[in-house]
Amino acid sequence: MPQYILLLHETPSDFSNFSPEEAQQIFGEYFAWRSKIQAEGKYVGSNKLKEEGGRHVSMRNGKARVVDGPYAEAKEVMGGYFIIDAANYDEAVEISKGCPHLKYDGWIEVRETDPVPAG
Repeated sequence: MPQYILLLHETPSDFSNFSPEEAQQIFGEYFAWRSKIQAEGKYVGSNKLKEEGGRHVSMRNGKARVVDGPYAEAKEVMGGYFIIDAANYDEAVEISKGCPHLKYDGWIEVRETDPVPAG
């Protein structure tokens, strides 16, 4: 069965205005949704990305360039991802519609993965 990655995009301020209690409740919504798709045999894996922004690596004139990012001024960031099994894009999109990320003004990029054989 094909696998799809659901990339969770948001603006940096989307989740910054919640109290600790509200944030815990929201986390519970994501956990419940993950449990649901896991019970349906569709869940493969997921991770929340740390809010520190990571690093951007590029090559310029044969030299690697590494900068911190994204910055607070960024219009959007990727907050995490889910990997799911789905028969096709239609099913992957339907599964993504249940993700609580949409409820909090985020958007989800759905992409089919192209497995590379090991070795």
